[in-house]
Amino acid sequence: MTVTATSSDTLEQIRQALPSCLVETHFSIGKKYQGKVRDVYDLGDKLLLITTDRQSAFDRVIAAVPYKGQVLNLTSAWWFEQTVDIVPNHLLAVPDPNVVVAKKCRVFPIEFVVRGYITGTTNTSLWTQYQKGVRQYCGHALPEGLHKNQRLSQPLLTPTTKDQHHDRPISAAEIIAEGWMTPAEWEEASTVAMRLYQRGVDVAAKHGLILVDTKYELGQDEHSRVVLVDEIHTPDSSRYWLRHNYAERLAQGVEPENIDKEFLRLWFAQHCDPYHDEVLPPAPPDLIVALAARYIQLYEMITGCAFIFPKTQQPVEARIMRNIAGYV
Repeated sequence: MTVTATSSDTLEQIRQALPSCLVETHFSIGKKYQGKVRDVYDLGDKLLLITTDRQSAFDRVIAAVPYKGQVLNLTSAWWFEQTVDIVPNHLLAVPDPNVVVAKKCRVFPIEFVVRGYITGTTNTSLWTQYQKGVRQYCGHALPEGLHKNQRLSQPLLTPTTKDQHHDRPISAAEIIAEGWMTPAEWEEASTVAMRLYQRGVDVAAKHGLILVDTKYELGQDEHSRVVLVDEIHTPDSSRYWLRHNYAERLAQGVEPENIDKEFLRLWFAQHCDPYHDEVLPPAPPDLIVALAARYIQLYEMITGCAFIFPKTQQPVEARIMRNIAGYV
């Protein structure tokens, strides 16, 4: 499947929604924790995860993208169903396009990053580190002569520690030696992460896409079973390229066609120092609209479902509160 041009009606609906992005929620329904993208409400026996339209990159929020929260939430819900045979997940209900009701789990303090290609623009990306001369990364030996965007001989699991401001790459041996996880926990969770990535690669290929790299959050439930939490294979947690012209563009030395947030990251990297500048320039509206359209397009390509725009322009918070009434 190849990507078709986004209709003018879709672009106009996105443009009209620019002023009304869901940037933050203000509910009095339990203790609130705010992540880079999600607002999490602790309801005691379960969690309410609200995926906002905040766009994060470079360890900070850089923009707000219309309908992004809805795309991420529904994409994750679809993938949770597609991978439940590999690992159980925290999903209990999806009462609203932006909301998941989730089981409480003990989450491992490690992000499981799996890379099938050498690419990226951030400080922790494999290509950035490789350009700096790094040949040992997260316990993996990297050969000489690799080129940006080429496929690795085999997918690599390159975990990071979780930090509010900056994640630290770490090897499996360090994870165990530093006490982040037990050997048994690491063995099971890392195996699950690699199986999830392979499932993602296979499904993406059937839909004209390449799942380049991704990250997973895993934990344990009350029975000490490994459980998949947070999100899976969304355009926020994953990098996707179009499959049909990847080889041709690689041979020409040009960037693959991406259908994730990479082109927005590239814009900021070209126009400022996003890691150090205190104030970032606002991204051009046309760029934000294009990113929202790509997110919607990816959702439709992966799931085979049409993206449903809200029928009314009521405030998103009011709609969410009405839809979650039976869960709080």
